[in-house]
Amino acid sequence: MKTPVIIVNSKAYKESTLSGDLKLANICKEVAEETGVNIIYAPQQVNLAYIAKSVNIPCFAQHVDAINPGSYTGHVSLLSIKEAGALGTLVNHSEKPMLIKDIDFIVSKAKEMDLETVVCTNNVSVTSSVAALEPTAIAVEPPELIGSGIPVSKAKPEIVEKSVEAVKKISDKVIVLCGAGISKGEDVKKAIELGTEGVLLASGVVKAKNPKEVLLDLASGIL
Repeated sequence: MKTPVIIVNSKAYKESTLSGDLKLANICKEVAEETGVNIIYAPQQVNLAYIAKSVNIPCFAQHVDAINPGSYTGHVSLLSIKEAGALGTLVNHSEKPMLIKDIDFIVSKAKEMDLETVVCTNNVSVTSSVAALEPTAIAVEPPELIGSGIPVSKAKPEIVEKSVEAVKKISDKVIVLCGAGISKGEDVKKAIELGTEGVLLASGVVKAKNPKEVLLDLASGIL
């Protein structure tokens, strides 16, 4: 994963059904090309294959299940997202929490398949446990700040700093990101200053009146 990075998660908002996801993915591509900042897009699961094949931008799945391909109705396997065109997946988002054994399964299997994993955590102790699994990245997101517009990099900088410190004590290979409430370039700049290598965000871009303007501002926090 090229860093610094901005990961945009479109969740399941009405603004990101198929036409919206396509529009947002193209905006991410435009801003990435104009600024040189690495931007990864995580569309709605049902749109993943279409977006990954239609827009030349790195795409991640929003979630995968801890399964091998088989009789699992309604589940999502790593193989299915890889063949859909995803380069990796989010794991353990606070809106889709998982057991540590399942996170371990996904991270290990993803490595075998050359897929990247961004595991979301909500506090320093969980971050430390996940770091030992050596995912590609860990995104620290206190759940009470998600969608709040109050950036974790300002509201709870100590969580970000301690998380970075905890991860680097265990593995220098693991990238640390932060999320929750990130919506402005100054939020991204502060996150970088605290030791992270990028951000994960959703509503700040997806629900914005002018997503491109917001993304350009976010990118300015890196440039």
